[in-house]
Amino acid sequence: MEKTETNLAQYLFHQGTNYRAQEYLGVNKENGEYVFRVWAPNAESVYLCGDFNAWDNSIPMNRITDGGIYEYRDTAGLIHEGERYKYKIINHGVEHLKGDPYARLTELPPLTASVVYTPDEYAWRDSGWLKFRHKNREKVYEMPMNIYEAHLGSWKKKEDGSFYSYIEYATELAPYLKQMGYTHIELLPIMEHPFDGSWGYQVCSYFAPDRRYGYPHEFKCFVDMMHEAGIGVILDWVPAHFPKDAHGLYEFDGQPLYEYQGLDRMEHEGWGTRRFDVGRNEVQAFLVSNALYWLNEYHVDGLRVDAVASMLYLDYDKRPGEWVPNVYGDNKCLEAIAFFKKLNSAVKTYEPDTLMIAEESTAWANITGFDNDGLGFDFKWNMGWMNDSLSYIEKDPVHRKYHHNKMNFSMTYAFSEKYVLPISHDEVVHGKKSLLDKMSGDYWQKFATSRLYMAYMMTHPGKKLTFMGTELGMFSEWDYKGSLEWFLLDYEKHARYQHYIAALNALYIENPSLWEQDTSWEGFRWIDADDADRSVFSYKRIDKKGEELCVILNFTPVVREGYELSAEKGSVYVELLNSDSDRFGGSGVENQGKLRAVKVNENEDRYSVFLRLPPLGAVILRKQKGKSK
Repeated sequence: MEKTETNLAQYLFHQGTNYRAQEYLGVNKENGEYVFRVWAPNAESVYLCGDFNAWDNSIPMNRITDGGIYEYRDTAGLIHEGERYKYKIINHGVEHLKGDPYARLTELPPLTASVVYTPDEYAWRDSGWLKFRHKNREKVYEMPMNIYEAHLGSWKKKEDGSFYSYIEYATELAPYLKQMGYTHIELLPIMEHPFDGSWGYQVCSYFAPDRRYGYPHEFKCFVDMMHEAGIGVILDWVPAHFPKDAHGLYEFDGQPLYEYQGLDRMEHEGWGTRRFDVGRNEVQAFLVSNALYWLNEYHVDGLRVDAVASMLYLDYDKRPGEWVPNVYGDNKCLEAIAFFKKLNSAVKTYEPDTLMIAEESTAWANITGFDNDGLGFDFKWNMGWMNDSLSYIEKDPVHRKYHHNKMNFSMTYAFSEKYVLPISHDEVVHGKKSLLDKMSGDYWQKFATSRLYMAYMMTHPGKKLTFMGTELGMFSEWDYKGSLEWFLLDYEKHARYQHYIAALNALYIENPSLWEQDTSWEGFRWIDADDADRSVFSYKRIDKKGEELCVILNFTPVVREGYELSAEKGSVYVELLNSDSDRFGGSGVENQGKLRAVKVNENEDRYSVFLRLPPLGAVILRKQKGKSK
């Protein structure tokens, strides 16, 4: 196709480089009239049907490109804002009634029609936030990031069980997150999905915010209110697969189109979904446009990209004989590798102040950054840290010494990527128990170990993510049909636990030692990584000025009096936080006053600080300035 001014958008779409495809496809207003365009190359014919023509076949669409774009211009003014519509696609004489892949608004689920919607200009109020974000873009690895992962519909419900609106949620969430010490909120997918039980991960309308909570301008207001409170917004984004709902992308024009065509790649059998064919130009344009759309149109600060591993590996969830190697004979999906590089390059070019975060569960090299043939993400979820540490805390304390490396192994690779430490929704469902209930022992031990574990997480290198409800000390698993158990705060143990999480979050944000040098050994130093017999870990976190925090973690229910911590001559420490403090619901084994280094014996030039280590407790010390040589 020859490139001219009139066909540039369609040319770039078929080339896979139209990154604002929603401004050409779907429904848009051009010269005051509605124009509908849909990509359906395998169709024999396509009709536009909806409220405006009694859903009949009276509006045929014209094929305008060899690549299969169909168009209808409403020159007669038949169609009005807010009317419902779908595309009726004929393939081999069979009709397929499909929603618009580029629709910006849909009906309220379980209804599935697309809605004619051209967004009004929204008056954003977050210019200060955007300036702050831009100013600090190059410092993102040297700043605190404490993410609160949330599923809006089950965070809180009204008394009658109905949902709050986007604005109502923001009105409560923004001050709560600020008070609790979170820097970002990450929302499970809010792109339109008919099935509640998918939690948003089976998307049918990628450009439409979830109608359960309101309209697109209301979601913009949600983001605006978060930004006004100084809270960043990250969205879960699902480019790996889509469901087989009849009105969705599934066999869109009567046969595989958005999905791979080969049986070896087409299905995610474990999820009952179809895999996007990210090697196809038009699918690349759809997905890259969609990512940029949320970042640009809705001022979102980042995307957490779901199920990256399922795209990178040809044998993911496949048995021997069910997959075909690539041209080099291995299991890497070359199309997915190229797609992620293209996606992340586009984001860096057009939305450089935003973040791309990969949920990648394997040891694939160079997920973050473009160097050494990297994929170009900003961060990667550290699933290895999560699995190892949760496995450790589930064990009876008497057995933990035999699994000591579960907790220190992560430091052997902690700086190989830019990591986020995730305790996500996936860890508190399907019989995995809530975080609190994962802890071994009785009621008291569960709370104590949970406080200890959270101190370990918040002081370990890497940015942080915890799923909503963790801060309440919930015993129940997450239930998407319900809401968080806010009534638990009427009980002292849970109220004090929430107070502890807020104090721990505040300590994290206020101390650059815990985040300023998160990506190198300059910011971390073991004091003792190998005290397996006592199940104690101790290490230092260090900021760029050399100021230190010392962290000592005791994973046994034993008070350790006179615990020796090696120190420099003349050094003095004060206890910043003790997870066993009675104000947090602990037993009150604390260290009072200044802790001074003393000479261990007359014959050695060796100095130590002696501490009381609480049972199943964390002690965080600050080294005072100018007290040591």
